[in-house]
Amino acid sequence: MVNLPSLRQLSYLVALADERHFGRAAEACHVTQSTLSAGIKELENTLQASLAERTKRSVMLTPLGQEVAAAARRLLADAEALVERVAASGEPLAGDLNLGLIPTIGPFLLPRVLPALRQRYPKLRLYLREEQTASLLDGLAEGRLDAVVMAFPYPTEGVTVRPLFDDPFYLACPAGHSLAARETVSDVDLLGEPLMLLEEGHCMRGHALAACKMTERGHGREFEATSLQTLVPMVAAGLGLTLLPKLAVDAGIAEVEGLTLVPFVPGSAEREVALVWRRTSARGAEFELLAEALAPGDG
Repeated sequence: MVNLPSLRQLSYLVALADERHFGRAAEACHVTQSTLSAGIKELENTLQASLAERTKRSVMLTPLGQEVAAAARRLLADAEALVERVAASGEPLAGDLNLGLIPTIGPFLLPRVLPALRQRYPKLRLYLREEQTASLLDGLAEGRLDAVVMAFPYPTEGVTVRPLFDDPFYLACPAGHSLAARETVSDVDLLGEPLMLLEEGHCMRGHALAACKMTERGHGREFEATSLQTLVPMVAAGLGLTLLPKLAVDAGIAEVEGLTLVPFVPGSAEREVALVWRRTSARGAEFELLAEALAPGDG
């Protein structure tokens, strides 16, 4: 039988990876420095590998130590989720839940769903984190997040994907623009038009370019914004066009004087909003309930 490391030993390694100092890592684990040091040594003996390079002033994890620490984070997160799942077995969605959302979803979805979610699951303590997709998926893989609300298409690995709803795009243009009177638009109509997008790192940038059949090379770079809220008044002022998701439109983002919205040809320009979690998570049944609460028409 394989000799397995203990969760305590793994927690010591994760603390050491975070603090890069035996004393501070010991404080974070509420143990003495000698206890933590002995635990790390026992872990190395169990794995028969060197995980840390020690000097009198600092400590540095070896490349293998960094890999083991990353895996340890996931194991500890799943173990914690398992304990919480058992503790809340008689009452679903109770206890702590760390949920990540991308900036083009969080501000528009949460006000709509949180009141009903609190009412239905009063013992749920929801901790929210808003970041770009890549960072959220890193947090999910490392165990800092339990689940993530994101938009597809986007490459993912090792996660369960639960679709919530399709989110069609609207073309936002100045009221006097030649496209403002159209009933619908297509990607062909946007050829040669100045398109303003979110800056690199936002997945909706790629979704918008794909919807317009454009590439980064074919996209003018007159302006790139950090948020949809920044783009809207600039479009209304006649500085260019942009794409807005229906989720944001329904939340009132386009209620600006001088702005006109035109839908795309049905099915031609949209993203899919979904809830994702680690396949190894013990809370899959709870996340299915959360997905039901986040989907339209729930409540």
